[in-house]
Amino acid sequence: QVPLVESGGGLVQAGESLTLSCSASGHTIRTYAMGWFRQAPGKGRGLVAQITWDRGNTYYSNSVKGRFTISRDNAKNTVYLQMSSLKPEDTGVYYCAAQVSPLSQYGDWGQGTQVTVSS
Repeated sequence: QVPLVESGGGLVQAGESLTLSCSASGHTIRTYAMGWFRQAPGKGRGLVAQITWDRGNTYYSNSVKGRFTISRDNAKNTVYLQMSSLKPEDTGVYYCAAQVSPLSQYGDWGQGTQVTVSS
């Protein structure tokens, strides 16, 4: 189990950008993929972006495609989520998590970082 720590959240206006980071707190990430999830107020947690750790293949939900970019730095054991053209509906707590194999559930959840986009 790898402790994951998210950072970079904050309050921004619509149209602005923000970059989130997720680090493994001094541990080495050895996993199939890393994902960023969003939990909006009163809603469940949903996957917004995913990147495979070895090949860097990416997936984006339709709601963020073209606006968000997920990337990773294997040497720093860190995954990033660059968010641009932010909308009020992007507001929520953002979590990162690890997926150890293609068919496994995500785990090793971080504590989350709050992103609030004002209109």
